[in-house]
Amino acid sequence: MPLPTRTTVVVSLAATTALALGACGGGAFDAAPSSSAPASQSGPATLRMLVGVSNDVELGAVRKATEAWAAKTGTTVQVTGTAKLPEELAKGFAGGSPADLFYLEPAQVGTFAKAGNLYAYGDQLTGLDYVPSLKDTFTIDGKLQCAPKDFSTLALVINEELWAKAGLTDADIPQDWAGLERVAARLTQGSQTGLVISPELQRVGAFMTQAGGWVLSPDARTATVDSPENLAGLTEAQKLLRGGAMKFSKQVDVGWGGEALVKRKAAMTIEGNWIRGALAKDAPDLKVKVAELPAGPKGKGTLMFTNCWGIAAKSKNQAAAVDLVKFLGQDVQQLSAAQAFGVMPSTTSAMAKYQAATPADAAFVAGAEYGKGMPTTPGFDAVIADANAKIESLATGDPKTILTQMQGNAEAALKG
Repeated sequence: MPLPTRTTVVVSLAATTALALGACGGGAFDAAPSSSAPASQSGPATLRMLVGVSNDVELGAVRKATEAWAAKTGTTVQVTGTAKLPEELAKGFAGGSPADLFYLEPAQVGTFAKAGNLYAYGDQLTGLDYVPSLKDTFTIDGKLQCAPKDFSTLALVINEELWAKAGLTDADIPQDWAGLERVAARLTQGSQTGLVISPELQRVGAFMTQAGGWVLSPDARTATVDSPENLAGLTEAQKLLRGGAMKFSKQVDVGWGGEALVKRKAAMTIEGNWIRGALAKDAPDLKVKVAELPAGPKGKGTLMFTNCWGIAAKSKNQAAAVDLVKFLGQDVQQLSAAQAFGVMPSTTSAMAKYQAATPADAAFVAGAEYGKGMPTTPGFDAVIADANAKIESLATGDPKTILTQMQGNAEAALKG
């Protein structure tokens, strides 16, 4: 069975702007349902939606959007938020009673499609101009499994007050690793750490891309974890940790970088554009500036993230779920979500409007031109989970050992 392939697709959104995302295609999953005629039930339906959220802002925005759709259709939507989405999805599928509609990460699409858990409804999404590279990310064996929900990139988010208090100006915004080390050290004072990030590949991996590495080859057929480039990236992150200018969120008793900014335990963090919504709710007076991540020895690098709207193969409300997805894909709904919790829209029409309206987020948009997407290979979610457990002890661990063990796990995942 051919392995899913990953390509880089550049999509023009305006005359001077382009977005590039890692895309996944190929992979013949015979068990995946492909019918374009959804199952349905008579009478008003009750849709169960499961969303993976880390804050109430996003959950509230999703509920507001679904309530607007429900008011038009008469269909009830029960929205449940969880911080353990992969586990909850797996539990629902194993028990035979999954939610009708749910967030789905790229790595999970391949796994669940192969198991026959997904209803592939992409051929029904007429009239929505999804960014082609995002569509490719969720395409398997030529079938779009699910509609891209939105996407995000990582950038350097800086507390402007603490930055100025340290005597720093825009001229000091770090352009390379040496600059990051310098300003992070200068911003580390007392209980305040210069840079606080989450202890995971989804953050530390940005250093790997800046060194010219990543975990899979461009076609996603070869594991490239154990490389000199990735070792350079992890070693730089370890250097910052050991020097005390960077700490993991757990070390300062917070859940993630955004919380570290709110509680003034960090002057900077590396986070995605979703941080806008969280800060607006928890610290509306906190002023931040967003800059592209500093370049490494091989140039600029960042990570990109996206989700799609998955629909269960066993759902009896597929028609209603597809209709809700179409509603959520409209420009007005996508831009409302972007304003509420900071994600970037998944359609070219909405993205053009977003760019024009949010010049302060130019760094997030720019990151899409060179960022790396998270792997979509079936089973790679387990590889990442194991790597994250080891990255938590990066300050005292051996970067080479972490990469060697992840390389073995990645090779096993590619073999199926």
